[in-house]
Amino acid sequence: MNLKKFFGPKEFEKEALTVAIPMMLQQVITSCVNLVDNVMVGQLGDAALSGVAAANRFYMIANFGMNGLLIATSIFLAQFFGAKDEEHMKQSFRYMILSVFVLVIPIMLIAYFFSDTVIHFFTSDAQTIVNGAIYLKAVLFSFAPLAISLCISNAMRALGETKIPFMISVVAIVLNASCNYVFMFGAFGLPAFGVLGAAYGTIVARIIEMFLYLIALYMTHQVFATKMQDLFHIDWRLVKRITVKALPLVLNEVLWSSGMATLFKLYATRGPVVLAGYSIAGTTSDIFFTLFGGMAVATTVMVSHRLGAGNIDEARRNGYYLIGFSVKLAVVFAVMMFASSFIVPQFYSVSTEAKLLARHFLQIMSVLFWIYMANTELYFILRAGGETKKTLIMDSLYMWGVNIPLVASVAYLTSCNIYTLYIIGQCTDFMKLIIAYRLVRKETWLNNLTEEKILFDE
Repeated sequence: MNLKKFFGPKEFEKEALTVAIPMMLQQVITSCVNLVDNVMVGQLGDAALSGVAAANRFYMIANFGMNGLLIATSIFLAQFFGAKDEEHMKQSFRYMILSVFVLVIPIMLIAYFFSDTVIHFFTSDAQTIVNGAIYLKAVLFSFAPLAISLCISNAMRALGETKIPFMISVVAIVLNASCNYVFMFGAFGLPAFGVLGAAYGTIVARIIEMFLYLIALYMTHQVFATKMQDLFHIDWRLVKRITVKALPLVLNEVLWSSGMATLFKLYATRGPVVLAGYSIAGTTSDIFFTLFGGMAVATTVMVSHRLGAGNIDEARRNGYYLIGFSVKLAVVFAVMMFASSFIVPQFYSVSTEAKLLARHFLQIMSVLFWIYMANTELYFILRAGGETKKTLIMDSLYMWGVNIPLVASVAYLTSCNIYTLYIIGQCTDFMKLIIAYRLVRKETWLNNLTEEKILFDE
């Protein structure tokens, strides 16, 4: 293997960081505020924290399902931007808005009418189910405004515009934390709503965030923006082409997020305290997993834009550079994650056992962090060229075919402790890395999706 192809010049790394840092900063702030929210919920006890954590697993499935649609459409937006094709950019954005609501509406109905069943999937603890169902039935009303915000923010990032989403998100997440405090614990004469207050804070923040994005869309005259009366004006051939690429991504995101929820359930077989410890570790690690979001934007700009402009050789070179650069950054982030394991869990008002579990989960994740990042960057590269079927194979199908059966076998057929169970589950990423790299090395992802013969094949 020629290792030199993974190390780009300083100018390349500087360009990658320029587009990645705003997204990373946005997600760092989001994760920090989520951490504060989690700490606040933790003040209500283990059952409240576990209930909200279980509800958020379903929320995650909904969010990832939407992201699958948005990412697939963003691939086309990014390449049409590279090709300077404004009309197809507008049509892609219309598809984005319509398709995401086709997915969101049934998810909201499930959350409303089957909230107890959803939480019971993760735990049999009665108090945890009560808290989780209360939270889920309320927070579902934030899904619709979230969908609109995600459409606009993803479209902006597809064009390389990261500053506006960053600024809006900062306002929204700070507002979210403030509202959560007010509604959860009671302030300014309001009653203390407890777990329900966390949902109210999220709803208020999502609605305001949506209006800020709509105002920004109107004031900045984005090239993909469309009029309401033109919303259904989309070439059916473009609909077909995007849908073909979107379905594997949507399926992948739903399968992957539901797979993560299943792993959450399997780890919980070692006791309800695991839910609290896992939630603390997950919220803390999110601060460092922001690197993934930054590299996603960098890959869109430095690979998808080049492919759309027909610069195939440059796209190929950038793809391999991004693999090496992402691993280099992952090592730095892993050191910080390991250090955080000794500090962050101590802020929670939960049992000593839950804090210890959180610390060890974080330490295990930090050791394997470079593997997670390498796999994810390989996924981004395949996705940038529209190879969505291969991303499905290497991501969620691998999880359901290898990871989950292995963890389930150990969970139900042995009496090993939670640490052994967790390490076994995480180490499957080594084999996944081999498979993912082989898929990228074939270079079938070097596709210009804007070419007439590709876009409108019959």
